[in-house]
Amino acid sequence: MNEIISARLASYEAANEVEQENATKEIIQEIALYGLWRAKFFDVAVFQGGTSLRILHKLPRFSEDLDFMLLEPDLKFDWAPFLKVLTETFEEYGLQPETVTKEQMDSRIRNAVIKDNSIVNQLDLSIGKRDPRRKLKIKLEIDVQPPEHSTDKYSYLDFPVDYEVRHQNLESNFALKIHALLCREFLKGRDWFDFSWYVAQGISPNLPHLEAALRQFGPWSDENKLTVDISWLETELTKRIRSIDWSEAKSDVDRFLRSAEAETLKLWNNRFFESKLHKLINSRS
Repeated sequence: MNEIISARLASYEAANEVEQENATKEIIQEIALYGLWRAKFFDVAVFQGGTSLRILHKLPRFSEDLDFMLLEPDLKFDWAPFLKVLTETFEEYGLQPETVTKEQMDSRIRNAVIKDNSIVNQLDLSIGKRDPRRKLKIKLEIDVQPPEHSTDKYSYLDFPVDYEVRHQNLESNFALKIHALLCREFLKGRDWFDFSWYVAQGISPNLPHLEAALRQFGPWSDENKLTVDISWLETELTKRIRSIDWSEAKSDVDRFLRSAEAETLKLWNNRFFESKLHKLINSRS
């Protein structure tokens, strides 16, 4: 089955070692999604986050993790049965990954990790020649206490074969991206790249879903009178934009971009993102 994987990797036309590694990780992600579909994972959960934008909507940046949320809260959620089918699926394609659960049963976010060096060594990729023991890592995260008012839909993918993925719609996914922009405790430039992309696509965030997420986690969780409307959104995002170190933000996202997209990072400053915010606000007027 490595012919399928080799052809897929060739289609990326990776220009350097970083792009080759990102493309290889994305291939692992897609096989993982197929394995999760086989395990009936999407009967209980939806795909969301940056990687869903990349794989389903052609976001022009690579993404590291596979993010999901349950359809209904379930504090007893266990990755184990899904990882079993996931591993079996990888083995059918000649890969021997290690799947490790990092679950904390008292945590809202449950993690697992896929570690693999077989794809690098079997395809004799340059990223494995420096250290053949080095493993590519893909983290899986799922929110077992999802905020209310999300909307989901279905899409079809065709690598490695045809299958179906249940995922958040763009409006709900954008809402959680804004939650991350406002509440993440560290700066992640990829969040701002995604924000710019959403605005360029004319997507408007699902504000009830955003408010539910803010009430659940973050600095506004104790505010009983919180009302998330377009005026509130403009005020809080303006404050956030003006607090950002854009040099630091650019350094986070640069390695996930091809050269054409990386060129646009020269525009990143307060004025650029305030113009993006202005476009978003006006689109809702």
